[in-house]
Amino acid sequence: MKKLIVLISALVLLASCGGKKNNEQQEQQPVNKVENVVALTDAQYKNAGIETGNIENKTISSVLKLNGKIDVPPQNMVSVSVPLGGYLKSTKLLPGLHVSKGEVLAIMEDPQYIQLQQDYLTAKAQLSFNESEYKRQKDLNESKAASDKVYEQAKATYQTQYVLIKSLEQKLRLVGLNPANVTAGNISKSINIYSPISGFVSAVNVNIGKYVNPSDVLFELVNPNDIHLALTVFDKDLNKLAVGQHLLAYTNTHPEKKYPCEVILISKNLSGDNAAQVHCHFEEYDKNLLPGMFMNADVEISGANTAVLPDDAIVRFENKNYAFVQKGNRQFEMTEVQIGNSENGFTEIIDGAKHAGQMFATKGAYNLLMVLKNTADD
Repeated sequence: MKKLIVLISALVLLASCGGKKNNEQQEQQPVNKVENVVALTDAQYKNAGIETGNIENKTISSVLKLNGKIDVPPQNMVSVSVPLGGYLKSTKLLPGLHVSKGEVLAIMEDPQYIQLQQDYLTAKAQLSFNESEYKRQKDLNESKAASDKVYEQAKATYQTQYVLIKSLEQKLRLVGLNPANVTAGNISKSINIYSPISGFVSAVNVNIGKYVNPSDVLFELVNPNDIHLALTVFDKDLNKLAVGQHLLAYTNTHPEKKYPCEVILISKNLSGDNAAQVHCHFEEYDKNLLPGMFMNADVEISGANTAVLPDDAIVRFENKNYAFVQKGNRQFEMTEVQIGNSENGFTEIIDGAKHAGQMFATKGAYNLLMVLKNTADD
């Protein structure tokens, strides 16, 4: 019996000690701090330069970012070729070089140019004989001294030769030779290639000594008077643009260099990815802008009335945006906010509706963040 009493007493004592130990552990456990709330002393509040205010409503413009490439209408881009193949004898063209309409771009050589002039002069001499014979047979026929058949044959021969002459004249003009200047004493083995427009050389595809076929493109010329920027715009953004609207274009390599443009045409056709082409005209041409070059563009879009806070009311911390909501006298809570566009010292608060009526620290938010983080570190 004594053993039983001793055992019970020992168990009670052990339980008592264990409970006391647990209570001590609970008392020693620190109380968790609220890490997004900061309470300032009077001195801290004055030194932080804090001002408070509610969310306001203002009109904030947004920027629509687009991309596209430089394009030229077909009538302003010319591929220069030679109608009759030949060897390139000489050219001084380089990409980017300015040329004037009628200027000699290159000189070609080939035996077929000689043959063409020979055929023309031979046909011209034959035409003179055929014309005389035709007139003689006509006179004889009128006097009944020659049959109608002989007369008609002479007439057909003359007309056939006349057609041949006219055809050869056009071939000569096609290669840049004036038929009136082609004589037996000045047959040339070479022809000149002339520029059909005034503009800039965008490509040189041949070298001296190379044989060029009629289907080959020697040079590509661009008339810069109508060079334009073709932007890709998705259907959801088309209603934000209008003809006459202005924008700023820039390249990836030199984003600081801005090119003012004006929207001149908005395509009505959508591609497979629901995008349309918007054509813009450069207000000033720059010879560094070449067809096919990719560009970006910023279009300022008039915005609607929206909830805003001053820029000074918003701080960025750990890749998120915050503002400080006043919770009491000199007490503020750091609250995450969703921001949009900024303009004239104000930033759009996308989720402003849920913060309606709340008082924010409109100045001194950064100082509040520093105090809060220093307190948390301590």
